[in-house]
Amino acid sequence: MKFFVDTADVDEIRELAATGLLDGVTTNPSLVAKSGRPFLEVIREICEIVDGPVSAEVTATDHSTMLSEGRKLAQLAGNVAVKVPLTPDGLKTCRALADDGVMVNVTLCFSPSQSILAAKAGAAFVSPFIGRLDDISRDGMGLIADIRMIYDNYEEFATEILVASIRSPNHVAEAAKIGADVATIPPGVIRQLFNHPLTDKGLDAFLADWARTGQSILDA
Repeated sequence: MKFFVDTADVDEIRELAATGLLDGVTTNPSLVAKSGRPFLEVIREICEIVDGPVSAEVTATDHSTMLSEGRKLAQLAGNVAVKVPLTPDGLKTCRALADDGVMVNVTLCFSPSQSILAAKAGAAFVSPFIGRLDDISRDGMGLIADIRMIYDNYEEFATEILVASIRSPNHVAEAAKIGADVATIPPGVIRQLFNHPLTDKGLDAFLADWARTGQSILDA
């Protein structure tokens, strides 16, 4: 499963990219607004840091303006994935951009039927929001399982399942078990993936035993 980080914080992205674990980035207007920087400038800089897809979202809601915005965003870098909402105008824009050879991430997916529409519109990615479904007592991970089953039924569906609105390491592991293609994860949750008390306990024991030997690998 590919790991994308869900942030527009360039410093966070640079630090996580240095681990070699990062495959891409997702942003949205809210995340870019938090950076306090010009939108296009932020997207360009992120694209220079990360080789994989960088989702940049349109802000219009009508097809004509969305298409113009999407084409402008796609010109920023070759790895931009234009993000459009799962609406009739959004899917119309997705089809036009996909026909131009542009990667499109169809966002705000909340049902299996919506995921079918995204695939038929030529989306490179569909973004189901599992955390937001969990918030209203719906089964977010069940949606991922349903989409995986549907997409596996049709070879012509090349759309990747990009699990969004991830809230915990368990969300990441469950999505991987189901076979999601991508998880887009907040920086804090990515760091939580490293943590386990037994890892910390074991490392402390190894280091204590090593210290008692009085040796140094570098001085040997």
